[in-house]
Amino acid sequence: MNLQENNTSSSASTQPKEKTEKQPCTILAIESSCDDTSAAVLRDGLLLSNVTASQAVHEAYGGVVPELASRAHQQNIVPVVDQALKRAGVEREQLSAIAVTLGPGLMGSLLVGVSFAKGLAVSLGIPLIECNHLQGHILAHFIQAPDEPFSPPPFPFLCLMVSGGNSQIVKVSAYDKMEILGQTIDDAAGEALDKCSKVMGLGYPGGPIIDKLARQGQPVYEFSKPAIEGLNYSFSGLKTSFLYFLRDRLKEDPDFIEHHKADLAASIEKAVVDILMQKLRRAVKETGLTHVALSGGVSANTALRQAFKDMQNKGWTIYIPKFSYTTDNAAMIGITGYFKYLDRAFCPLDKPAYAR
Repeated sequence: MNLQENNTSSSASTQPKEKTEKQPCTILAIESSCDDTSAAVLRDGLLLSNVTASQAVHEAYGGVVPELASRAHQQNIVPVVDQALKRAGVEREQLSAIAVTLGPGLMGSLLVGVSFAKGLAVSLGIPLIECNHLQGHILAHFIQAPDEPFSPPPFPFLCLMVSGGNSQIVKVSAYDKMEILGQTIDDAAGEALDKCSKVMGLGYPGGPIIDKLARQGQPVYEFSKPAIEGLNYSFSGLKTSFLYFLRDRLKEDPDFIEHHKADLAASIEKAVVDILMQKLRRAVKETGLTHVALSGGVSANTALRQAFKDMQNKGWTIYIPKFSYTTDNAAMIGITGYFKYLDRAFCPLDKPAYAR
């Protein structure tokens, strides 16, 4: 998916209220692209609140069940938005605009957040701002909160965006000018970790489980790594190599996974991180950009963060987000919406959500 194509702004169908220079820009942001219902409030770009309700119901199924996710969003959206406004000390009448994730994501989940945002924008007579979920992850580096250090990357910079469904290397020249230099052609990094965790019977979500186990083991096993031209990624071959490896070992020892799960976790984690970093180093060399950021849910992984830190000795200036801004959250949608609000890039109310 091309970020630039999905972030093209169109004229607003609702115009913002007349504001004086002294009146602040207060934005309510809503994120519901997958299984987290989140709302945040920002005032003049400063984060005042960020509330997220997660869904534990999916653990029993080993992955997100779309219908269950959308039902949970319907239950969570009103209390989550209410708490975000209360914690920020903001009344609905003080809002300048509503920013919402329009896509990509699970369609049923998106529709809950988008429908709520549209209805609230109409009732208050304020504009709606559409946000791209992936763009939000990248712009999470620009979230500014009280009493927190703030040092965003300068434009242009490179960003490795890794999550459960996406793995991309993006050149970021401005908040609304992003070029995908490379991306996965099949499974994403987070998806590969989740699937390997499931095969080992470790549970869901697999990424955090493998991260924790890997700290107790050593990467003693080697798995085949795909030879993909350019800056694109592939993780399906790694997953297949892992499956065949386990198949052969389990024939020799039915309890092989239980006896070696820490080393298996460390080995698959190292393989994923090596694949990600090899292409990122190539991108730095090709572009000459040495300001490099990390974003997305997989950016919480300990080994990946350490690999980033190690590159500081190679002349990189790195930017690693706070843990609370790595997973799906409305704060990243809020800062994206704030940038768009400054440009008056509003969204027509009849614009639909998009899954991809």
